Amino acid sequence: MFPPGNFCRGFVKKFWVLSFRLIVMHELSLAQSMVSELVSYIEKNNVKKVHQVTIVIGKLSGAEKEPFEFAFPIAAEGTLLETAELVVEIQKVVILCNECRSETTLDMPLMKCPSCSSRSVKIIKGKEFIIKSMEIE
Repeated sequence: MFPPGNFCRGFVKKFWVLSFRLIVMHELSLAQSMVSELVSYIEKNNVKKVHQVTIVIGKLSGAEKEPFEFAFPIAAEGTLLETAELVVEIQKVVILCNECRSETTLDMPLMKCPSCSSRSVKIIKGKEFIIKSMEIE
């Protein structure tokens, strides 16, 4: 027997909010680490202004675009990065088949070669979480 409808809705809502908070906390930690690296570079190179920061998030990196975009301004507050535009590029998964040697970009992370159906594949791209560029003065 299922619990009453109001209980289910309340439970799902609380679970969703908790899940979102955990995801944002993960991305906030990533954003704080990234800001720390960028601030270190900024200080060493006497940067006056940061216009834009471009990062690449791989589909298999464990990071999510929207929560990271939410977390970055929080982590950047009080630094030269707080007025910078954040550009997030998503890197699709690219695999190399160990059997037929074909390289394939996958829309979904199905680790199977579409050419020969082999599951013996190597992930070439899609796990990265990198700072691609920073536009500075």
